[in-house]
Amino acid sequence: MITTTMKPRWLMAGVLSTGMLALFTLPMAQATASDQADQATLDEVRFGVPPWPGITVKSEVASQLLEALGYDTRQRELAVSVILNALSQRDLDVYLAGWYPQERDMLAPLLEDGSILEIVDNVPSAITGIAVTDDAWQAGVRSITDLHEYADQFDSRIYGIEAGSGINDAVLNVIDDGRFGLGDWQLQESSASAMLSQVGQKIETGEWAAFIGWKPHWMNVAYDMHYLEDADDSGAAQLEGRVATVVRSDIAELDPNVARFFEQFVVGSEIQSEWVNAYSRDERRADDVASEWIAQHQDVVAEWLDGVTTQDGTPAMDAVSSQF
Repeated sequence: MITTTMKPRWLMAGVLSTGMLALFTLPMAQATASDQADQATLDEVRFGVPPWPGITVKSEVASQLLEALGYDTRQRELAVSVILNALSQRDLDVYLAGWYPQERDMLAPLLEDGSILEIVDNVPSAITGIAVTDDAWQAGVRSITDLHEYADQFDSRIYGIEAGSGINDAVLNVIDDGRFGLGDWQLQESSASAMLSQVGQKIETGEWAAFIGWKPHWMNVAYDMHYLEDADDSGAAQLEGRVATVVRSDIAELDPNVARFFEQFVVGSEIQSEWVNAYSRDERRADDVASEWIAQHQDVVAEWLDGVTTQDGTPAMDAVSSQF
């Protein structure tokens, strides 16, 4: 039986800045004596899972697949800083949410001292930036430099997320500096949920909207939207990133079979956005979303499990096919 401790329905699929970590993580958890006494065996694969929907479902999918191979799994809902420390101390085994560039400064010292490893980018391409509705895109709004020509249609407004986020600050810097003709524009900061509600209403009424978007996220599935191109290296219109799989440094020594699975467990932005849509927007259980997706996408699962076996040495895909 998969143990899933994650149930909140958050809208965010990722952290948009290091400063936003406090908004989307639980209070710092202290390891108990019993936790510290846990043996570092990969008979049980221990996940560190921050409370973000994309990582919730992604960790659940990986857990269900490993369970089918005969491993026990445990998911610990923790703040990112606690997860990384636990990985370095070998109290956790894997973290599927190493967001770049937002977490670079947190990951760098642990990577440098060799206490953790990055073994693959499970989402090779993640994006944060200014997006526009399809009507605006079709009218020719393709770059941040195009916005000022259509100020009336946009009401000289960009819908933003929580104050203090990295992308908000980048847009505010552009406005404050009067660049790209946006000196008299306004960034309307609010919660992510409030912003997406406003954008959804704009789309329903056929109005234009410019707003902060990111992927993976359900908005990319639910909304017909497009990301603007940057005119320079400011990152105001679009900041490209990635999401790395981070593991304890000795994982290959402990279990090369598990290490191979995680090296091949590349999800991609589109798949994770689908998971977030089902879990966060449709409010379905993470375990149900995961098991249904596995059953319906055995071709993708077969790529993840190429050369991987069950704990008793039989082909992994045979075990998965018989259970899903």
